[in-house]
Amino acid sequence: MRTSLRGARAAFVFLTRLPLGGFPYSAEEWRWAAAWFPLVGLVLGGACAAVWGLVAPLGPWVAAMSVLVVSILLTGAFHEDGLADTADALGGATDREEIFVILKGSRIGTFGALALVTSIAFRLVLLAQLGSAAPASALAAGASPLAAAPAALLLAHGLARVGPVWLMVALPYANAAAAKSGHVTRAGAAQAGVATAVGVAGAGAVAAGAIGAIGVVAAFAAMALATALCGLRFRARAAGVTGDFLGATEQVNEIAILGAVLAVQVAQAAA
Repeated sequence: MRTSLRGARAAFVFLTRLPLGGFPYSAEEWRWAAAWFPLVGLVLGGACAAVWGLVAPLGPWVAAMSVLVVSILLTGAFHEDGLADTADALGGATDREEIFVILKGSRIGTFGALALVTSIAFRLVLLAQLGSAAPASALAAGASPLAAAPAALLLAHGLARVGPVWLMVALPYANAAAAKSGHVTRAGAAQAGVATAVGVAGAGAVAAGAIGAIGVVAAFAAMALATALCGLRFRARAAGVTGDFLGATEQVNEIAILGAVLAVQVAQAAA
């Protein structure tokens, strides 16, 4: 139990810029950190939801941009960096060896820049739309149309970090000799089970009241599909995953989850 709880602290140290210390962590504690990635996501989503509530009177576009800035500051653009490196490597490399050469580089190329712009723009637009739309049933009950966006933030940040843990278990770590985050990516079935329970039950319970059970189910399905597609791509190109690939998966998952929630909201509003 102590190892697992220390792993939770290590997860926050690894994924965020929060000065929680606690060093040194043992190999087993780092391994358990992956189990708590969705918990970190829930805390980040909660912080973003709080910011949304403060800025919402200025309009959904200002609120959406504000929460994106806050999330990037809290994580140090950790996942965005992984997305950019992954896009450059998979987009620019012609063979497996070149993928790892590009991943080790420090510069952002054309594919990486385009991926970052696309990710930020997609999340900005989706959040702004969620801040402007709500199902007719919720509005009839007196709910604010802005309520869907904070709930979606909690759901997106919590669920998006489940998929990468699945990939740690399903695929080998590619180029393990050069891995910077190999101590964290050795998750097994136990860690994946905890991550799934925290992400699905935790995020779902918090968000269901605002976006409904259908929205939560759609978000989970979108995350699972996006994770599977990313995993297939990583296996085909690199025969495994890397830390950058896992970060890219988180970003893809956030977009997929927000898109699924918005689709349900729009469908319910039109019904």
